[in-house]
Amino acid sequence: MASVDVTAVHRMTEALFIERRLRSPSSTRFWGLLVLASIIASAGVVGDSTATVIGAMIVAPLMTPILGSALALVLADRSQVVRCVLLVLGGALAVVAIGMLLGWIVSPPDAFSSNSQVSSRITPRLIDLLAALATGTVGAFALVRADISDTLPGVAIAISLVPPLAVTGLLITVGRYHDAAESALLFGTNVAAIVATGTVVFLVYGIRGAAQESGLRVGSFRGWTLAAVACVVVLVAVPLTSGTVTVARDRALAADARPVAERWAAPGDWQIASVEARNGTVVIGVLGLPPQPAPSSLRAALDRDGMADADLELHLVGGRTHWCPADTDTCTARNAKHG
Repeated sequence: MASVDVTAVHRMTEALFIERRLRSPSSTRFWGLLVLASIIASAGVVGDSTATVIGAMIVAPLMTPILGSALALVLADRSQVVRCVLLVLGGALAVVAIGMLLGWIVSPPDAFSSNSQVSSRITPRLIDLLAALATGTVGAFALVRADISDTLPGVAIAISLVPPLAVTGLLITVGRYHDAAESALLFGTNVAAIVATGTVVFLVYGIRGAAQESGLRVGSFRGWTLAAVACVVVLVAVPLTSGTVTVARDRALAADARPVAERWAAPGDWQIASVEARNGTVVIGVLGLPPQPAPSSLRAALDRDGMADADLELHLVGGRTHWCPADTDTCTARNAKHG
């Protein structure tokens, strides 16, 4: 059976357990890097820059208290569990607050609707949980095995912690509360996966035995701890399953709507720039010269092709948006719909 020695246990506790004193080296390092990573991530999302967001992932220190929670659970050290959980929660709230601050400063007119960094983090699915479980396993494995610790930067990039929280803060400022909750769910998914896989890896490597040999305080580990961790993962999987089904339905809806939209636009030589579906709403972008085709005729065409229960959001050249609700034959011109 795999195991670690006393030296490895001391190295892991020093790396994962942040000191209580706010001015201690580990505490100032954590909060300083977290604030900087939050600013970098928020700026990267606002600028729609993948490279900048990746830089924030590498700098972000949130993995430390999350894996620290797993180690504290294995050691059954209640005080460390509470401290690590509070650090994760406090750090998460700090990132959201910084994201909100930058959101109030920039306040984009389209409410981030065309931002790829935002759109990629507001539809968490089961595949995200699977990826997080694998990445969390690698992260815990790299901490146990000092000879492969150079893989940790890759783990930081693969597991998304600070960017989803930055997106949450930014979306709150523009009133997209449902999408903000979805990006927060992505963060929660990654946290649950890291804690679950970290707990298992640390148990497999016999951390408890080595910790007792080193003189560390080790409490009584009970089966309910593993059961509680497993329940959290299952609870996270429920909304992710719903998200997976929603994404699949939206893709099918967009595929069905595209030929209908193309037939509607063809007589006036208008071009269909984009067709997508968001939570059951068909969103179509159209380009062309006046006169514009009638939005109500597209609404009627979608109804005839079995999409009467889908709302329609039609973006025409010049920035005008028409909103055509389901089960109606009328459309209203309005600003872009967000939420």
